[in-house]
Amino acid sequence: MTSARDERLYAWENRVIAPLDRSVVTFNHMQGIVDHVWTAEGLRWPPRVRPRKATKVTLATGSRLAIEAPASLPTWILLHEIAHAMTSTAEGSGAGHGPDFVGIYVRLLVRHCRLDQEMLAETLAAAAIKWNPEATPSFLDPN
Repeated sequence: MTSARDERLYAWENRVIAPLDRSVVTFNHMQGIVDHVWTAEGLRWPPRVRPRKATKVTLATGSRLAIEAPASLPTWILLHEIAHAMTSTAEGSGAGHGPDFVGIYVRLLVRHCRLDQEMLAETLAAAAIKWNPEATPSFLDPN
């Protein structure tokens, strides 16, 4: 079941992100992008990209260990799934679409899609979506 928070995020993505990033990545290139983003964030052992048939409900999924994707995806959706991978653990717990997820997702959009952070912050606020600009991957030891 999709929560109101999820619906707000998806609507924001469709209204703000999708028109600004029309690039598409094919399945054969996804692992390279995941590896690059993971390394750019200073992380080791990225999740593996596995094939998945898209459904009407879910296009792709992301967790700490795997990102499942169809034959091609918009780049911003792949970054969305990478943010899920960064905010979940191998045990499956994660931040959902909460402030830490959105904070990491915004950082990835700024770094890898070259979107303006101030504009993203303003549009998130207008959509009543909370985000944590200081969010770090959930599996990192804070000490």
